[in-house]
Amino acid sequence: MAITALDGYIASVKQNITWFKTASIAAVAAIPFTNFHLAGVPGAGVLNVGNTANGIVPTDAIAGYPVINGIGGIGYLGKIDFGWTVIGRLHLYDCLFSAGAYAFNANITLASQPSYAGRVPGLDYKGLELWLETVTAFTGSQSIQINYLDQDGNAGDTDVIATGVAPTLGRMFRVPLASGDNGIQQLVQVRSTVSTVGTFNVHIMRPLWTGRVVIANYGGTHDFLKTGLKRIYADSALRVVVQPDSTATALPQLYMEICDG
Repeated sequence: MAITALDGYIASVKQNITWFKTASIAAVAAIPFTNFHLAGVPGAGVLNVGNTANGIVPTDAIAGYPVINGIGGIGYLGKIDFGWTVIGRLHLYDCLFSAGAYAFNANITLASQPSYAGRVPGLDYKGLELWLETVTAFTGSQSIQINYLDQDGNAGDTDVIATGVAPTLGRMFRVPLASGDNGIQQLVQVRSTVSTVGTFNVHIMRPLWTGRVVIANYGGTHDFLKTGLKRIYADSALRVVVQPDSTATALPQLYMEICDG
C-alpha cells in the first residue's frame, strides 16, 4: 500500500542497502563523474553497456548495481546516510535505459528499444535526464547530437552540442534537451563528431536524491522529509554520480533505507 502518513512510514518493512567505493580515479573539479567500474560494494560494474543497436534496461541483477530485496508493496527511498573523503555533491539515480559503448564518430539509429515504462511512476516522463558517460578517453573535443521522443512522445532533437572538452575516463555530461522539452521517453539516434578516438555510453536516468558533503571525511543524514520518499522498484538500477570539488572521485559511501509500504 502507498505510504500516505507517518504511521505508514513507521510501520513499513525496511531494508538497508550499502553502497561505497574503495578505489578512486582522476576527476575534474566540479564536473560529474562515474565510478561504476571501480571496486567497492557492490563490486565493480562494466562501463561498456555492450549494446549500441537497441540499448538495455539495466536492473539490480547487473554487476555494479546494488541488489534490492523483493518489494511486496510499494517501495520508497526512506533515508540516506552519506559521507565522502572529499568535499562535493553526490547524486543518486535510477538508471532506466543504457546504450553503448558508441565510437567517437558514431551515427546509429536505434531499433527495438526495450521499454522502461514500468519504472516510471505514473508514466510521467517529465524530469527524466539524458547523460553521456565516457568509457574510454577521447582525443579532441566531442560534439554530440541525439534524437529522442520527448516526455509526450513527440520527436525531439538536441541539435549539435559542442561539449568543449576531450572527455577523460569516467567523465559524465548531462545533455540538455530541446527548448520546451523536460523529459524523455525513448532514445532514437546517437551521433558524435569532431573528436577522434574514444567511446561513450548514453543513459536515461530518473533522479532520486542529491546531497552535498561540505567537509572532507564528513557527511550527513537525510530522512524521508529530505528524500521525499521517492519511488524505488524491486529491479531499480541504483547508480551514483559523483561531483567532487577536487580532482579525484575519492571514496564516497551511501547507506540507503528502502521502505516497503
